[in-house]
Amino acid sequence: MTEQPSAGWYPDPSGKPGQVYWDGQQWRTDMPAPGGDPSQYPQGSYPPVPAVQPGAAYGGAPYGLDAYGRPLSDKSKLTAGLLQIFLGGFGIGRFYLGYTTIGILQIAVTWFTCGLGALWPLIDGIMIITGKVPDAEGRTLRE
Repeated sequence: MTEQPSAGWYPDPSGKPGQVYWDGQQWRTDMPAPGGDPSQYPQGSYPPVPAVQPGAAYGGAPYGLDAYGRPLSDKSKLTAGLLQIFLGGFGIGRFYLGYTTIGILQIAVTWFTCGLGALWPLIDGIMIITGKVPDAEGRTLRE
């Protein structure tokens, strides 16, 4: 009786180039190598699969990731935009996003121009809704 190999990657016993995986019962060619391409590791070894830490969903970003892999903000794009459009003369949308200086400037401009400066918060609200403005920490706003 022959001794069975331990589970892992081995040179193909048929002589073909490449490696095969012994799963403990049979040789397999369709099993992906944990941690990458099996041909770059020595016989029967490969780097361990990293353990996922509890609470580290989305790489530690509690609200998920955007399309580019950056963490999402806890602030809503729609909420911030509507606050800025309807209450932008008071800088409410910018205060919501964490931009206190810009919020105070919007209040000042609106009051010193007798309301004509409220055009700035209106345009700003539209830009927030279209996703052009991040939160104060530079994170993309949630949908």
